[in-house]
Amino acid sequence: MTPIEEKIQAAIQEAQAICDQLGTQSGACAVAWDTVEELQAEAGHQQATPPQTPFETYCDDHPDAVECRIYED
Repeated sequence: MTPIEEKIQAAIQEAQAICDQLGTQSGACAVAWDTVEELQAEAGHQQATPPQTPFETYCDDHPDAVECRIYED
């Protein structure tokens, strides 16, 4: 399980506990579920972003290298 998935699971458990304790109509319950939604959205964004290739990493570290130059027309 990735760290973001662990945070999501912990946030779900916390949201359930808050809602059980304070009621589903409480503001704290809504905020807790908003936190879960934000974490899930972040997880989706992380999955949508492809990892860098080794060449891209090299060019980030060495932008002046000949093979990393980008020429515009």
